[in-house]
Amino acid sequence: VSQSRYAVGDLLRQQHSFGFSPEDRRAHLEVVGRQAAELVSHGKIVICAVIAPYAQIRAWMRAEIENEGRFVEVYVATPLAVCEARDEKGLYRRARAQEIAYFTGVSDLYEVPESPDVVVLPHQESVAQSVAKVMSYLEKLR
Repeated sequence: VSQSRYAVGDLLRQQHSFGFSPEDRRAHLEVVGRQAAELVSHGKIVICAVIAPYAQIRAWMRAEIENEGRFVEVYVATPLAVCEARDEKGLYRRARAQEIAYFTGVSDLYEVPESPDVVVLPHQESVAQSVAKVMSYLEKLR
């Protein structure tokens, strides 16, 4: 199996010509949310690892998915400096060089979730610790 540094979100962005503007972010997340809701309606467990910078679209995604099943919001609380240091795709560098407009945390806002179900701190805890937090929460839902 070959490993790629591009995720499904990257493919969706390319297929739909989504950029990083607020309108494109919303449209991208609506596609993801609708696909997730459809899978959940068929009894599937779906993990959507997306950057959802606006409270309004996160609320919409929650409502859309909760029409079909359970929704769990995990806030990966990572400082911007850590995101930039881990920037494998060079997107933060390009945003800082003003090659990408409306880039979350650089030239566009990020609305911190007010009440996520789980908060993980990848800059302060191991992957195992973060996974344990999520799994503990999910176990309580059983």
